[in-house]
Amino acid sequence: MRVGRLSKAHGLKGALKLELYTDEPEKRFVPGASFSLQVPSTSPWKGKKLVLRELRWFNEAPVGFFEDVTDRTTAETLVKAILWVDQDDAEELDPDTWYDHQLIDLEVVLDGKVVGKVTRVNHLPAQDLLEIETPNGSVMVPFVKAIVPEVNIAAGTITVTPPRGLFDAENAENAAADAVEAAIAKAAAADIADAAEAEDIEAEPAEPKPDTNEDA
Repeated sequence: MRVGRLSKAHGLKGALKLELYTDEPEKRFVPGASFSLQVPSTSPWKGKKLVLRELRWFNEAPVGFFEDVTDRTTAETLVKAILWVDQDDAEELDPDTWYDHQLIDLEVVLDGKVVGKVTRVNHLPAQDLLEIETPNGSVMVPFVKAIVPEVNIAAGTITVTPPRGLFDAENAENAAADAVEAAIAKAAAADIADAAEAEDIEAEPAEPKPDTNEDA
């Protein structure tokens, strides 16, 4: 099960910013937690495990410190790596929490009619986007409660209440681009705030704030 992605090096001491794919980082990202790595075949980390020393929070963004990663140069070799753990089939999730594999292939219902199928979950820093394949092409839908009010795993459906025109043939491309642009703008704002802080990352960590299917 994927639980995170190493997005970029942070500071000079080997820390890495993370995109979390779990709503329970306090359980998954604990000191000593071991992760399998999804990396290119040419990566020096291919086939290796990564062990967490500490997870901290800066500007509401998670930053991980890992064993054997003690400088920025080493950290940069891990950028874009996907972190995996063995899934506990007995684990119970919160009502508004799902794994990616549970969402993919669900039918998308709009006004009582099936308009497409979920093909991918895109994890952006600002919010998650559902990629939905429709007869008119691919549509990106922000995975927030206001637009995706219901996920019914048993029925194999999700219900959407998107902005007008999002699923129209002539407007789908522009509306999807607007959704992506809004998410990127939020991510850019977070990066600006992050750049403004000092490179010294010895500050006290903030309380974790995991993402869920809630309004951004």
